[in-house]
Parts: sequence; C-alpha cells; structure tokens
Amino acid sequence: MCSSDLKRIKGYGYHGVFANEREIGQEFFVDVAADLDLTAAAQSDDLADSVDYGAMAKSVLAEITGQPCNLIEKLASRIGQRLITEFSKLDSVTITVHKPSAPLGVNAEDVSVTITTWR
Repeated sequence: MCSSDLKRIKGYGYHGVFANEREIGQEFFVDVAADLDLTAAAQSDDLADSVDYGAMAKSVLAEITGQPCNLIEKLASRIGQRLITEFSKLDSVTITVHKPSAPLGVNAEDVSVTITTWR
C-alpha cells in the first residue's frame, strides 16, 4: 500500500452552527491522505495508473464551497465519500478539515477534525 497527500486545499465556505458563520462564511483548509496502490504508476509513469491530484483537489474545493454543513465532521465525511466514489483507485482517504476562524470564544490557532473513509 502506498499513500499520497494533498495539503491545505483552501476554500471559502459557509459551514457552522451559528447564523453569522452561515451568512459571512470563512476560509477552510483540507488535507487529504489517500491510500492506493502506486506500484503500476511508479513503473509506467502513466497518469492512468495513478489518480489525478488536480481533479481530486477540485472535488474537495467543490465540497468546501458547496452546500453548508453545521459541523466540520459532516464536511469531512462528505469529502471522503465523494473522493472514494469519484476515484476508483483509492482504497481509503483520510480527510482533515481545518477551521482556523472557528468562533471558540478563546484564542486558538485552529480547530480540525480527521475522518477516514474506506472503500
């Protein structure tokens, strides 16, 4: 098994439980750790034997900017399900959604949640 990572995919979304989060929105960042067999790609040097990371990143961005969720747990789950559905070579994906401007009432650098989705 091999893995590949996409880090800090940035998008503006309207996810959150508070009205101002839904109205004003904020930046979200997503990390993707994808598990797949890259043996053939390493030998062939052919994209057909791997996954298109640009297409994966666009799918992630579409979820960040798409239909709002109350919780980043739901957003992470939606992203994972979408990637597993769209990219047949993936065995699993681990999605981390970062919400650095979460309204916590205290200073914090980031709030994140990580969810793994298997085929």
